[in-house]
Amino acid sequence: MENEKLIIPQLVSLDEPLGIDKDSVIKTLAAKIATSGRAEQNGLINDLMAREAKSVTGMPGGIAIPHCRSQAVKVGSLAFARLAQPVDFGAKDGPADLIFMIAAAEGQGQAHLKLLQKLARKLVDKNFLATLRSADSADQVADLIMEVVEPGSTATPQSTPAAKQVAANPPAVPTNPAVPANSAVSKAPAAPVKKEEKTGDKQGKYLVAVTSCPTGIAHTYMAADSLINKGKELGIPVHVEAQGSGHIDRLDSALIAGASGAIFAHDVSVQEPERFAHLPLIDVGVKAAINDPEKLIREVMAKKKDPNVAAVVAAEPPEKEGTVGWGRRIQKAVMAGVSYMIPFVAAGGLLIALGFLLGGYDVAAPAQDISLNFSLWHLPDSGPFGEGKILTNRSGLLLYLGALLVFLGQTGMSFLVPALSGYIAFGLAGRPGIAPGFIGGAISVTLGAGFIGGLVTGILAGILANVLSTLKCPRWLAGLMPVAIVPLISTLLMGLLMLLLLGRPLAGLMSGLQNWLNSMAGTSAILLGIVIGLMMCFDLGGPVNKAAYLVGTAGLSQATDGSYQFMAAVMLTGMVPPLAMALSSTLRPKLYSPAEQQNGKAAWLLGLSFISEGAIPFAAADPLRVIPSMMAGGAVTGAIAMAFGVGCRAPHGGIFVLFAYSNIFGALIALVVGVAVAAAAVTFAKMRRKKPAVVKA
Repeated sequence: MENEKLIIPQLVSLDEPLGIDKDSVIKTLAAKIATSGRAEQNGLINDLMAREAKSVTGMPGGIAIPHCRSQAVKVGSLAFARLAQPVDFGAKDGPADLIFMIAAAEGQGQAHLKLLQKLARKLVDKNFLATLRSADSADQVADLIMEVVEPGSTATPQSTPAAKQVAANPPAVPTNPAVPANSAVSKAPAAPVKKEEKTGDKQGKYLVAVTSCPTGIAHTYMAADSLINKGKELGIPVHVEAQGSGHIDRLDSALIAGASGAIFAHDVSVQEPERFAHLPLIDVGVKAAINDPEKLIREVMAKKKDPNVAAVVAAEPPEKEGTVGWGRRIQKAVMAGVSYMIPFVAAGGLLIALGFLLGGYDVAAPAQDISLNFSLWHLPDSGPFGEGKILTNRSGLLLYLGALLVFLGQTGMSFLVPALSGYIAFGLAGRPGIAPGFIGGAISVTLGAGFIGGLVTGILAGILANVLSTLKCPRWLAGLMPVAIVPLISTLLMGLLMLLLLGRPLAGLMSGLQNWLNSMAGTSAILLGIVIGLMMCFDLGGPVNKAAYLVGTAGLSQATDGSYQFMAAVMLTGMVPPLAMALSSTLRPKLYSPAEQQNGKAAWLLGLSFISEGAIPFAAADPLRVIPSMMAGGAVTGAIAMAFGVGCRAPHGGIFVLFAYSNIFGALIALVVGVAVAAAAVTFAKMRRKKPAVVKA
């Protein structure tokens, strides 16, 4: 069916003015997809912007690939724009004139994902890009793209005038006006994209690689084909395992065993990295393989000749380093563990908060008893319930529904520490670390060591599983190592360490932390609020911010006044940066660029929803003025919240879970004053600079 195709002519824009910045282009293309009936507009825009905030989507060669997987998408779609005036999407070689917007439907299945993967692999073909740049109609562009993803689905694109011209005279360089003729992109001739050949492997010189990105659609497969094509040019075959969305075609173990080296080009943890442990390895971010695959290939071959050669360090953000030491690996694994833990916290904590809204705060203790022993046809009265003879203020349907929600939430929250521990271990050791990590987390809960014990067991389990996975063993035993022997031995060792040596001291430390939180009062509580505010506003979703959030959410399971106050300070201070930037950019728009003004409009909702990352675009553009100002506002909010004894029983939701706050009036005062301080500080700092941003009318 026409409407089920990945791209239709209505989703193509050729040389139309879509805006002067990437936000405008993204919103316009998202509106095209929504107008076609394939997505809900606001939800798609929000998910696209959230993905854009994580990392730039501009690619070498004048292209950009804004993309996301979203529940707002009904039919997996691609919108395309050829811009007369290129727009900056963050690529190092300049702005982009070809925009491919990928909107993948969450949970729709693998059919459209496979089509999107085919397109992503074709984007390294310069002849294909040149054909799109010379196309003269939306129908022609749609046919060209559909012929790539579904050969035979349209008339042969080579029959079109533009395609004939390109076939007869293939351009040596892409005709992107934004890319200088002497740039790195324009130097190499286009390499044809062919199916991998293994004939050269028998000559004893080939590499293996793994590519992956958070969404698993675009960068994963572009990096894969970039490595494959450059390897063919250099005469060094590269066999790639693209760990993207959907089915993963694993590299054969015999192929890995005979390789000269391995390249990891990834922004998420590599699955089963122990398979490559015996090989010289280059470990970089996924964009490094797209931007400079030749450098990676030559570096790993140099390591094969001399293992002491330093590994490549890609020109990417800090997490995309070459050789990664244990300290850095543990840090990344802990961040991954926190990320995987958050859905358990959000689902469990919000269910509990909703249960309190219906059944009252005293429903927590008898929630399980009520859920298991009553029904819609046998509603509970006000008690007493259980051995403690607990009485409740409410009865009937509201009490029963509240108890159900609280019981569900408590069940979800019970996985908090095991999930944290298990996914930390997974980040360090891959699949062999999952079992010892989860079991270690459960032991930590049983011993009373809480999330501190979960951190320790996750790291211990991951290190033990990683070390055991690298041990040499006979071939007949190798198949059992990752699925049986490594989990068994690492679980045994980690469990004994916790039960015999570490468990009780960690439980004592956790108990001391709880007692300290419960004893907070006066100036000590205010000082703690200031520290929380500084941490939450320092890196806006980074490791410091996540550390404070982890302590706050983990404390909710203790259900104490101190833990609720800590969570309230975390939530309120985390809302300050985006709201402050939204307020400042609204009141003094001339201090901000057009793109920042658009970001400021979106930051209102992000801030009210407790999404600190909404301030990242401002901090990235002007960190020395923005970050200190946000920290000042966060410190004020944290201090006021603690002084007023504000508590919060929900782990997320921002202003939309006000019902879960104690002292709502105090919470609003703390938030408003902190936002005002931060907005005033950043506005004053920007007014003092020598050359304020001038916005053209």
